[in-house]
Amino acid sequence: MNCLAVIDTNVLVSALLSGRDDAATVQVVERVLSGSIIPLYSGPILAEYREVLHRRKFGFSAELAEHLISAVEKFGISVDPGSRQFSLPDVKDLPFYAVVMEKRDEGAYLVTGNLKHFPKEPFIVTPRELLEVLNGGADDGPASGL
Repeated sequence: MNCLAVIDTNVLVSALLSGRDDAATVQVVERVLSGSIIPLYSGPILAEYREVLHRRKFGFSAELAEHLISAVEKFGISVDPGSRQFSLPDVKDLPFYAVVMEKRDEGAYLVTGNLKHFPKEPFIVTPRELLEVLNGGADDGPASGL
């Protein structure tokens, strides 16, 4: 099963920091690279990925950060979410929410480690929950598979 997913920056950071191949965040990134998760992104999302993944405090090499961002672009779908307005506790999360809302009719998910930053919705999931969906453990409705 393939699915569309907006991947919050914290998932990518956690995957790169993890030393465990069985970590849910690492598995999400691996599934992006294998094609079973099709990442959805926009210009502002890519800009945030670049800014955060290049922060000195994480110690990621520029090559690693750009490789991951390039993979998102290569395997993903660019989305223009239009001008719909949403209200979230942290305005930096708006680009992620706007993209998932633009593709909800296609069954898109938003995968994040910060569920409290978003409305409680069945399509806003943790990395572990997304893996359960991919493994057939959950289905939140129309067009969740491609």
